[in-house]
Amino acid sequence: MKFHTEIPLKQQTDNLIDYHSNLLLLGSCFVENIGEKFNYFKFKSLQNPFGILFNPKAIETLISRAVQNKKYTESDLIFYNEQWHCFDAHSKLSDTSKENLLDNLNEALHRTQERMHQATHIIVTLGTAWVYRFKETEAFVANCHKVPQKQFDKVLLTTDEVKESLISIKTMVQAANPKVNIIFTVSPVRHIKDGYVENTRSKSHLISAIHQLVNDNDVFYFPSYEIMMDELRDYRFYNDDMLHPSALAVNYVWEKFSSVWISNKAQETMEMVRDIQKGMQHKPFNPDSEAHKTFLKRLDEKKEMVQSRFNHIKF
Repeated sequence: MKFHTEIPLKQQTDNLIDYHSNLLLLGSCFVENIGEKFNYFKFKSLQNPFGILFNPKAIETLISRAVQNKKYTESDLIFYNEQWHCFDAHSKLSDTSKENLLDNLNEALHRTQERMHQATHIIVTLGTAWVYRFKETEAFVANCHKVPQKQFDKVLLTTDEVKESLISIKTMVQAANPKVNIIFTVSPVRHIKDGYVENTRSKSHLISAIHQLVNDNDVFYFPSYEIMMDELRDYRFYNDDMLHPSALAVNYVWEKFSSVWISNKAQETMEMVRDIQKGMQHKPFNPDSEAHKTFLKRLDEKKEMVQSRFNHIKF
């Protein structure tokens, strides 16, 4: 008997991710979950240098500035609640020092630009089609930084507006890096603060827009949203807030993603890396015992073997 339906998936035949791939991950908090997996398994990846970006306009702004190498200046900052902020970045970059914030923004911009030119794969996870427009400048923001809501207009991007934003992202990225593969996903995290019906409208606009861009060559869609909504349609797969996927759900979606996008050879290396990571977390009962010394020696040998094959891997 089957107790749930499964989204049909098959492994990509070309352009698979391996330990020679360069990855750039941008978007909502779900990209951070997947990004942590790439970090754990020691892939060459960069995730969200500007912090979490929930909507397509925020990602488009970042890509545009990176392509143009348009550095941040004091005019791009605001001072609120005893901190300096930038509407293009997540509040984790905010700082009490204006100079520190500018340094961090421009360093993050440089890293984005550098990785965009090197990337074999760019993974973009969209969270919402709801956006906030700062009334003073008419610019869409990535984060409001708790500035009073009356200073913003809240807007639901139409399907066509999302599509235009994604085409802009695709065009700019491929002009800088013609060989890159772009993988779009939609975050399964529900934005209930917008409202239940409003969240569904938002996700539907994102999904509809993405599928007007997907092709068989360089733009792909991975159904993380559908896997969560259909295969894992039970609140036991959510965190206590009933909105974010649990660790178990993240692991499940990661396994599905791996089966589609990560080469079989790379998956063999992943097992070796997992072995080493678990070994490094091991806490011995007796650190001075001969058995533990032997264990550490074998662990070092495993590290050396992996690092001799891939010199970017550090433990």
